[in-house]
Amino acid sequence: MKIGIQGIRLHRAAAVAVTTGAMLATGALSAAPAQAATAPTIAAKGGFVMNNATGKSLYTKAADTKRSTGSTTKIMTAKVVLSQPNLNLDAKVTIQKAYSDYIVSKTASSARLIVGDKVTVRQLLYGLMLPSGCDAAYALADKFGSGSTRAARVKSFIGKMNTTAKSLGLKNTHFDSFDGIGNGANYSTPRDLTKLASSAMKSSTFRTIVKAKKYTAKTVTKTGSTRTMAPWVNTNTLLNNYSGTIGVKTGSGPEAKYCLVFAATRNGKTVIGTVLASTSATQRETDAKKLLTYGFSRA
Repeated sequence: MKIGIQGIRLHRAAAVAVTTGAMLATGALSAAPAQAATAPTIAAKGGFVMNNATGKSLYTKAADTKRSTGSTTKIMTAKVVLSQPNLNLDAKVTIQKAYSDYIVSKTASSARLIVGDKVTVRQLLYGLMLPSGCDAAYALADKFGSGSTRAARVKSFIGKMNTTAKSLGLKNTHFDSFDGIGNGANYSTPRDLTKLASSAMKSSTFRTIVKAKKYTAKTVTKTGSTRTMAPWVNTNTLLNNYSGTIGVKTGSGPEAKYCLVFAATRNGKTVIGTVLASTSATQRETDAKKLLTYGFSRA
């Protein structure tokens, strides 16, 4: 009887060992796919993420669908300015009433520039990218476009934006404004905007600006005295809320909804991407965080 029980026990032990072995074998087979992160679900209608160094695509959602871009347009505005030959960042620009009238008429985001003040090109770039000042965008377009009238200079500057888009191979991008307040033909795609941002980030000046959480400009008034402006705070909340964030630009509008071009560096790798037409300012940040974390898992 003892031999019988021992035999049963041995039989059971062998069965358990076989079962455990089978489970281990199955586990080994399924381990590789399980390690790959599942692509996240985002509220934004379009999204794209890539490895900034290699250009490798890490995530796509309607990545080549043309959409209104809102103030992410200003990435191109800054790139065109920074690409000017013999650029003097300390050159002064006098703020015109036309810039102030423009933001009032469009109810546009503003750097609160004061008519008559002399502001440097560098300061205008901070005013463009941090508080998303459409007055700063207008001043830069007026300064760096060519022509005998303001309208001609602005048209010329927008022409430079489109020429630059073509030179970068952005086939699904077109600009009809210097700030994203378009006239029906201001659009891009998540993939194109990401490529644009990647190109813009090659400029050390651009990188320094878009990484700044805030900036205080000291301008020169009509009478020659110094005016200390209220600090410009960066609208890109990822800078405070996602470790490693290095830029880039928010955008919003009735048609654009909520957009964000973003970049972060962790462990020597930089992931850069775009979300277009998200549902709120909070949600675009949530979308971007999901995509960055997923991007780093695949970069």
